[in-house]
Amino acid sequence: MTSSPALREVPLQSVDGADPSARALPSNIGAEAAFLGAALIDNRVLEDLAVPLLPEHFFEPLHARIFERILKLVDRNLVATPVTLKPYFEADPALADVGGIAYLARLTADGQGLLAPREFAQQIYDLALLRELVTVGRNLVEGALDTSDDVAPLERIEQAEADLYRVAEGAQVGSEAETFGQATHKALGLIQKALNSGGHVSGKTTGLTSINERTGGLHDSDLIILAGRPGMGKSSLATNIAFNCADRFLRDQRDGIAGSVGAPVALFSLEMSADQLATRILAEQAGISSEALRMGKISRDDFQQLSFASQRLAELPLYIDDTPALSVAGLRTRARRLKRRHGIGLIIVDYLQLMQGSKRSQDNRVNEISEISRGLKTLAKELEVPVIALSQLSRAVEQRDDKRPMLSDLRESGSIEQDADMVWFIYREDYYVASREPKVPQAGDDAKCHDAHAAWQAEMERVFGLAELIIAKQRHGACGKVRLRFEAKITRFSDLADEDRHAGYD
Repeated sequence: MTSSPALREVPLQSVDGADPSARALPSNIGAEAAFLGAALIDNRVLEDLAVPLLPEHFFEPLHARIFERILKLVDRNLVATPVTLKPYFEADPALADVGGIAYLARLTADGQGLLAPREFAQQIYDLALLRELVTVGRNLVEGALDTSDDVAPLERIEQAEADLYRVAEGAQVGSEAETFGQATHKALGLIQKALNSGGHVSGKTTGLTSINERTGGLHDSDLIILAGRPGMGKSSLATNIAFNCADRFLRDQRDGIAGSVGAPVALFSLEMSADQLATRILAEQAGISSEALRMGKISRDDFQQLSFASQRLAELPLYIDDTPALSVAGLRTRARRLKRRHGIGLIIVDYLQLMQGSKRSQDNRVNEISEISRGLKTLAKELEVPVIALSQLSRAVEQRDDKRPMLSDLRESGSIEQDADMVWFIYREDYYVASREPKVPQAGDDAKCHDAHAAWQAEMERVFGLAELIIAKQRHGACGKVRLRFEAKITRFSDLADEDRHAGYD
C-alpha cells in the first residue's frame, strides 16, 4: 500500500537552522498504513507481535491516534474495524485532509498487511528507535554548542550515554505496567530457579550457603546495604561475594549449565585500587597471607601456587573500576556500559560515603547521602540487577557495651535504611575481645594477673575466627543472624559446619 501524498515527511533540521540537504527522519508511512490495515482486518494480529509496539512508535500522528484507538477497543473486548472507529474520527481534521472516513476503509482495501504483519511491526519499531537516536545526536550537538550555562562536558557525556542506553534497551517510551498474570509467570520462574539450585537460591548466589538460606540469594532490583565499623571485614565479605558469584557463572558456563545463579560482577572500589583487590582475591584462592604477598615474604612453592591461581582466575568475569570520588551519575554511566558490553548481573560499591552527589546537594551531607542511596536504588531497578553498597557506621557503636550494630547506627542518613531492600551488618566479637587483652603475666606476678589473662584467653578461644552477619532489614523475609567463619590471614569468609552454624540461634 502506498502512503497518501497528504501524509507528511518531516525533514531533519540542522542545529543552526540551515537546511541539511532536507534529509527526512527515518520512517515508512506505507508500512504503518499496511500494519494498521492488517490490525483492522484481524484484531488477533496484535496478540502475536515480536516487539512491544505502542502508539508513540508511529511516525504519522494520525496513524498513532488510530492505533491507540484500536488498542483501547480491543482492551475493552470490542472489535476494531473501520466501522467501529468511525465515531471517534468523524471530526478529526487530519483524517479529513486525506479523504475522511473513507481513508479508514482504504487501509483495509487490499489486505497486503496480513502477509507480514510481524515484519511491518518490527520495521515501525526499529525506525522509531532510529528517530530516537537522531534526537539523542541532535541534543548532544546542541548541548555541546551551547556554552551559555556553566560548561560541564562530563555531565553532558553522561547524559548522552544514559539516553543511548535507553534507546538500546528500547525504553525510550517508558515501561508498561505488567498484568498480574505476567508478574505471576515471572514469580514462578524465580521459584523454579530456586528449586533447581537446591532449594535456597532464587536470585544471584553469594557463594555462602548460610546467607543464601536466609535471603534466597541476591534479588534483581534490590539494594543491599552492607555496613560495619572499620576492621569488621565488610570489604572482605563484599570481595568474597563478588568472586563467588562470578566464579559460579564461569563454572556453569564451562559446564553448559543454563540459568546459572552466578553472574558477571562489576565492583566499584572507591577506597582500594584494582591491584589491591586482585591481591586479596589471589591470596584467598591460593591460601596465602595477603600481608605476606604485599611484602614478598613467600616461598618458591607459594609463588607457584599463586601462579596457578592466577591462571585459573584469568577468565573470571569480575570487572573492577577503581575510579575515586565517583558521582552517582558517573557510576550509573559506567554500570550501563558494563551491562551492555559484559551483561553484568551484580554491582558492588565500596563504599557509599566516598561517592559524590550532585553539586546542589553537596552543601548538605545528609541530603547528599540521601541522593546517593536513592540513585543506587534507581540503578538497581533500571538495570534489574542487585546492588550491594558498603556503608560506614557511626561511632555510637563504640559507646555501648554490646557492640552489635543497629539500624540507627547507619551513618549520616536515615534514607539509607528507607531505600534499602536489605540491610546487613557484619560483626566480629573477636575484634573487640582482642582489644581488651590484659597484661601478659610475667614471673613474679600475682595469681590475679594470671587468672585475668587465662580468662581472656578462654574467651578469645571461644570467639576466635567467628563472625556474625546481622540481617537487620529484609523485605523478602525474616530478619536474623548468620554465623560465619572468618580467616583474617587470607581475608576469607566461609560457612561453618552445620552444628556450629545454628549454635545459640533459633
